[in-house]
Amino acid sequence: MDDRGSFVAVRRISHTLDRGSTCHFSSGSTAWLGRGLSCVCAQRREHESRPSFDFTPAQEECLQRLQSRVDVPYDGSIPQHQEALRALWKLAFPEEELRGLISEQWKEMGWQGKDPSTDFRGGGFVSLENLLYFARNFPKSFQDLLQKQVGDRSVWEYPFAVAGVNITFMVIQMLDLEAVKPRTMVGATFLKLLAENESAFDLLYCIAFKLMDHQWLTKRASYMDFNVRHLHLTVMKSTRRQLEKELLLEDVTRLEDLPSFSLLGR
Repeated sequence: MDDRGSFVAVRRISHTLDRGSTCHFSSGSTAWLGRGLSCVCAQRREHESRPSFDFTPAQEECLQRLQSRVDVPYDGSIPQHQEALRALWKLAFPEEELRGLISEQWKEMGWQGKDPSTDFRGGGFVSLENLLYFARNFPKSFQDLLQKQVGDRSVWEYPFAVAGVNITFMVIQMLDLEAVKPRTMVGATFLKLLAENESAFDLLYCIAFKLMDHQWLTKRASYMDFNVRHLHLTVMKSTRRQLEKELLLEDVTRLEDLPSFSLLGR
């Protein structure tokens, strides 16, 4: 990811190698990404009005807990954060011992450098929690994306871990979590789903990540001559639009009803 929040391409390498109300969230976070991704995810037309929505006390409590979760930055000096990072490595590469929290090994997962904490500025601790949830609940899809095992892949691919941070940021903006209360129909719809499922934010993240990869593969077929940064912006836009469209479908009463949920494999 460059200083504007966009992916940089990386050469693909073959490796041998828990919640009064319905919500009880652990701590987590977001320190916002650069202007580039912000522009992609937060665009709205000036003529669009902001409707108001009424929420139950339980729904508002769920929202407040989630907002608190996304406000916690990743802090490498906190033992809980260190252990979470080690757990992510073990889930990603169970056969390879991690030599340290600062190590060139992290580049194998798609971090920009040897210290992943510098990349978490884009999504905070919640982006690490999202990756852990993905790895634990959908290990097949997690490994497919990490190892780029599905689809007609290019020599140059998006970096898995940095993409994960981007996805967290995109979902936060799509759901309007910066606002005191959701100001969009998508955000309001999600809040109702959140009140029914304590893991809704993490599950939506997994769906979004898998959908982003699907969009990436699809658009590479027709945008072969575009540079990777342009392609990334196109993919992130189309991923968000598709998620918004699916969240507003009349027959969606839980995230498992989203058409894109079928992309996930356990």
